Amino acid sequence: MSPLSDSTVARLRALVDRSAEQARYEIGELIGEGGMGSVYLARDRELDRDVALKVLRDAAPTPDERERIVREARILASLEHPGIVPIHDVGTLPDGRLFYVMKRVRGERFDDFVRGSRSRTELLRAFLQMCDAVAFAHAAGVIHRDLKPQNVMLGAFGEVLVLDWGVAKTSRSPRPGVGEAAAGTAAGTPGYMAPEQLSGEADERADVYGLGGVLFFLLTSEHPSPARDTADQWGSGTTVPPALRAICGRARAAHPAARYQSVKSMAADVANYLDALPVVAHAEGILERARRIALRHRTAILLVLAYLAMRVALLVFTRG
Repeated sequence: MSPLSDSTVARLRALVDRSAEQARYEIGELIGEGGMGSVYLARDRELDRDVALKVLRDAAPTPDERERIVREARILASLEHPGIVPIHDVGTLPDGRLFYVMKRVRGERFDDFVRGSRSRTELLRAFLQMCDAVAFAHAAGVIHRDLKPQNVMLGAFGEVLVLDWGVAKTSRSPRPGVGEAAAGTAAGTPGYMAPEQLSGEADERADVYGLGGVLFFLLTSEHPSPARDTADQWGSGTTVPPALRAICGRARAAHPAARYQSVKSMAADVANYLDALPVVAHAEGILERARRIALRHRTAILLVLAYLAMRVALLVFTRG
C-alpha cells in the first residue's frame, strides 16, 4: 500500500475537523426568518447551552450572499454593546451553507411589547435604550438601515436588543460595496425606510428616520404609512402630546437636513420630554410651558400647598 500524500492527509484532517465542528450544534425549531436567512434554536453540545443559529436559506448561495452573511457576522462581532446580540461562532453546514451562532434572546418583540398594557413612560424608556444601541453602532461606523419594531426584542430582564443587521452599511468595509446592497438598490422596509434609501443612499440620518417610525408606532400602535406625511397620520382620537408629535415629525422629515442630525440629539429630546424639560423640536405656548414647569416641580408645589393649607387650618382653629 502506497503512503498517502501530504495534501491528501491535509484534506482528510480538514474533513474530520469540519465534521467535529458541525456536530457541535444540534439544530432545533425555526424561530425567525430574515431577508436572506433563517434563524433556528440550536443546542451547543460543547458548552451545554441554547443558542440561536442563523443560516443562509439557499443551499447554493451566490458569492454575494456568502459575503453578506459573513459581513453581518463580522459587524455584530465588532459591536460589543448590551443592546446588540453577541456573536459566538461562525462556520459551514455539510451542504455548504454558511452560518453564525449568536446568543439566544428570550423575551418579546417590541411590537408585541407596545400593544401590551405598558405605560407611555415605560415605552419611551425602552425606546431610549434602543437609541443608545443605534448611536453606539453609528460611532463605530455602522448604519442599520432597517429599524422597525419587528427588529427589536425586549429581554426577560428589561434589556432592549436591536436585531437583524443583514442590510447594515459600514464605512469601514475593506471592500466597499461587497456584501451590501448595490448602489441604487433600495434596502429597508416601507414606512420605516427613509426616502433617500429608495436610491440606495443612506447615512446616520436614515436611521433617525427609522427610529422616528418606531416612535410613531410606540405612540399609536400603528405602522407609519410610506405614502403619507407623518403630520397627516395622527388619528383624531389619538391623544399624543404635542412635544412627542414634534419629535416624531422632525425625525421623519422627508429631507435629511431637516431631521435630527444624530440619534443622540433625538434621544436627548425624548429624555427632555420625560424629565419635563423644554423639547428642542417643539415651540411650546405659555400655558403648555406653565403646565410643564408645574409637572417638573410638582413635589415642591404640593409641599407648599400642604404647608399653606396647614397654616390656614391653624389660623381658623386659633380664631375659633
